[in-house]
Amino acid sequence: MRVFVTGGTGAIGRHALPALLGAGHEVTALARTREKAAALGDQGVRPAMVSLFDRRALASAFEGHDAVVNLATAIPPMSKFLSVRAMRDNYRVRAEGSAAVADAVLDAGVGRMVQESVSMVYRDQGARWIDEDAPVDRYPMTKGNFAAEVSAHRAPCGVVLRFGWFYGPGAAHSEELFAQARHHVAMVLGDPGGYVSSIHMADAGTAVVAALGVAAGTYNVVDDEPLTKRAFADALARAAGVRPWVRGPGRAALLLGDRITSLTRSLRVGNARFRAACGWAPRYPSAREGWLATAGEFASR
Repeated sequence: MRVFVTGGTGAIGRHALPALLGAGHEVTALARTREKAAALGDQGVRPAMVSLFDRRALASAFEGHDAVVNLATAIPPMSKFLSVRAMRDNYRVRAEGSAAVADAVLDAGVGRMVQESVSMVYRDQGARWIDEDAPVDRYPMTKGNFAAEVSAHRAPCGVVLRFGWFYGPGAAHSEELFAQARHHVAMVLGDPGGYVSSIHMADAGTAVVAALGVAAGTYNVVDDEPLTKRAFADALARAAGVRPWVRGPGRAALLLGDRITSLTRSLRVGNARFRAACGWAPRYPSAREGWLATAGEFASR
């Protein structure tokens, strides 16, 4: 299959591209600079230097492809979650960029579009399991995600992947969390007994490949076993080889409101629909295994 990837040099893209190539697909990826174009070429990926917001240029680049995978994001690190500018940039990529991609998909006659989204759009459900039919919550940070999802569903075969909280190589906030853990600080956002549904970056990459064969629709892509926020922090501490001395801010994080509500709510998300649709399974069943596998890469930095 001929696959065009936007966001190929980003967090998920760095894992999705080798997974796509390994599965035998012919891959083209958007590049914003000559340096990134050269890096893509070195991987065996054909670079295309076009703007994410240029519908006509995108349509020309998409011609002849069987699928377009839109992984373009501008998610800021946790240290910038309160930045209005950072969130504005992320909204533009998700809303305007995804709309341009979907329009170009239609113009070029591409049959399939896969769109990255997040499972943090669901309402806090406490300890209850969440599937794709669960109620969502349209708080400010989700506006871009919902706009991107609507755009994707305009494609002949639109597939939306609602990923869990990313961790592992390429996820900017993973470096922050791991650095804090090495200093014996366990970051717990919200109720320690609440759940966080995560996904290792490598598993996110293989999910992108699997999504090329599923029916149109929305799918959750998360670990098999969501951990409580306390257990997630403990798993990270074990991977860092330390014992946490400080845990927090806990429920106090709720005082920051909508800006970090995506991180403070309890989301016990299930992946059964996606597994049944394509047979995909995460290599790391939970963050316990995933953080341990990641520890060596972060410790060397």
